Amino acid sequence: MEIRTPKALGALIRARRRELKLGQEVLAARVGVSRPWLSAVERGKPTAEIGLLLRTLTALGLTLDVRVEGDAPSMVTP
Repeated sequence: MEIRTPKALGALIRARRRELKLGQEVLAARVGVSRPWLSAVERGKPTAEIGLLLRTLTALGLTLDVRVEGDAPSMVTP
């Protein structure tokens, strides 16, 4: 999946959380953030701290894939 905006990243996080049947409180506790922070991220908060976003992706079993347009994907894992 290609993510280009904070809103798209938030939608991905929300969808994966729901797929795993996790409430916001449960995921927030796993990541070490507040439920309001997670809620704001899921709505597309444009100023979320990258370290916390990466911890959130890890808690959801997601991996960040960064690439130069036109190149093959390069996987980055925590």
